Amino acid sequence: MKVDTLPEVKLVENKKSRDLRVLFVSHTYVVGVNQGKLAAIAATDRVKVGLLVPSNWKALEWNRLIPVENPYSSIQLYEASVLFSGRGGAHIYTPWLLWRVLNDFQPDIVQVEEEVFSLLAFEFAIWSRLTGKPLVVFGWENLERSLSALRQWTCRFVLNTARALIPGNEDGARLMRQWGYNGAIAVMPQMGVDTKFFSPQLLDCNHDEFNIGFLGRLVPEKGIDILFAAARQLQEQGLKFKITLCGSGIAEASLKDNAETQQIADAIAWRGAIRHEQAPAEISKFDVLVLPSRSTSDWKEQFGHVLIEAMAMGVPVIGSSCGEIPNAIGRSDLVFQEGDAFGLAAILKRMICDSAWRQEVKQYGISRVQQLYSHEQIAQRLLNLWQTAINQKQAEVIECA
Repeated sequence: MKVDTLPEVKLVENKKSRDLRVLFVSHTYVVGVNQGKLAAIAATDRVKVGLLVPSNWKALEWNRLIPVENPYSSIQLYEASVLFSGRGGAHIYTPWLLWRVLNDFQPDIVQVEEEVFSLLAFEFAIWSRLTGKPLVVFGWENLERSLSALRQWTCRFVLNTARALIPGNEDGARLMRQWGYNGAIAVMPQMGVDTKFFSPQLLDCNHDEFNIGFLGRLVPEKGIDILFAAARQLQEQGLKFKITLCGSGIAEASLKDNAETQQIADAIAWRGAIRHEQAPAEISKFDVLVLPSRSTSDWKEQFGHVLIEAMAMGVPVIGSSCGEIPNAIGRSDLVFQEGDAFGLAAILKRMICDSAWRQEVKQYGISRVQQLYSHEQIAQRLLNLWQTAINQKQAEVIECA
């Protein structure tokens, strides 16, 4: 692989030639496992994929730099330093670095995967207006927030520029319309699922007790105490099970106290935080995965990616009505009202006792991911959206002529 160096910009050369040149811009793709969607797009042989990521991205929570990973030779990768590293809405590239990347890659479309009120989206909105080339923006925002006057102006500028928006959830789509956006909107998660990595073939059925699993942060908004309350009800009904918690967080100590109070501590296995590459092995041991999130004043579930990872493996999922969870799951008999431990217990009881229904739910999950959430399906939906953006631009040119 040939590596050229531009001043302050590292370029990994991709020699493949494709019709449409699309540049992705997001700090998310510093991590190689997150680039699967981009590789699936590049594999279509219809698009040349470029990727610009920060070379100095900092995880503020752990106060450490995250090195850029480059697992796919099909992606033309650019690395450049940013100002205000680690701040999702505030980090920016210096104009001369952006110019060098854009001049080298010559994109037909740029897709920025940061919020519409971010400074990075604003930078590329300026480029879009200067060049007339389409800008597409992805964002997770699903709550009405009080933005500063500068952020409100930035948001309006981006919304008035973008050819298409990709909210990660239905609430986000409604919010974008509420904020005055009238262009094309396509709701989809930022990333799909690698169905080879999260495969039903990995399922581990060699365990006696019914295993109720959770994978995520141990924080109050994830509602694990609701799962404990439901488990207490199952125990009182004489049902046998165990609970496996994969994750860490600020609520761990209080949750252990809660488990003692609910008298279910002996049924819980605390696995701690796990790396993403370990997730399939952990999920494979679950008989069901539960995501019992609850809304707070400044947060609600934006998607719940672990749901589609489990579904891809044929592990049934149960989720609360918080945020995008019901839409991700797609069927009401697997969703309970957030905070309702009795409702969760009822679904869990059926999951434990009705093996035929459980098997039907397994197959449903696999099919849903294959139809909507695989990397390949997300790639196809993006290709369709980009064509809409290009056609819109071409129609405007004809109209102006």
